Amino acid sequence: MSTVRATDVTCPRCGRTNRVPVAAAGRPRCGNCEGPLPWIAEAGDDDFAEVVERATVPGVVDLWATWCGPCRMVSPALEKVAADLAGRIKLVKVDVDRNPRLARRFEVQAVPTLLILDKGRTVARQTGAAPAPVLRRWVEQSIAGRAPAGKG
Repeated sequence: MSTVRATDVTCPRCGRTNRVPVAAAGRPRCGNCEGPLPWIAEAGDDDFAEVVERATVPGVVDLWATWCGPCRMVSPALEKVAADLAGRIKLVKVDVDRNPRLARRFEVQAVPTLLILDKGRTVARQTGAAPAPVLRRWVEQSIAGRAPAGKG
């Protein structure tokens, strides 16, 4: 059994800081205003299934490396997309150098490589950096065919 890890997330609506578990059922909501929170987590070889594949919302997976300049540029853009689409996606960051099994599994040949997974199934893939509006459009188009889920 894994220990519960959490990250601090600031609510975009009211500014309150909330602790959000990296793996949980449903969707995170602000304890103050009840608004949806951006769900941003890190995952690795050992907890990827728990954090991403069992999520109740699609996971936007950022396969990146610390030495990669474009990765550092795309990270804030992805965080903006996660905030804009709070309650609809979960952004999960995976350092490919620290998680070689995931890098092999997803056949990462260049970073950043972005994936959208829905219940463990890859529904979209993109390599390279892009600005937030382009990434948001890509994510929205990729999850558009997904049936709407109930409240979490």
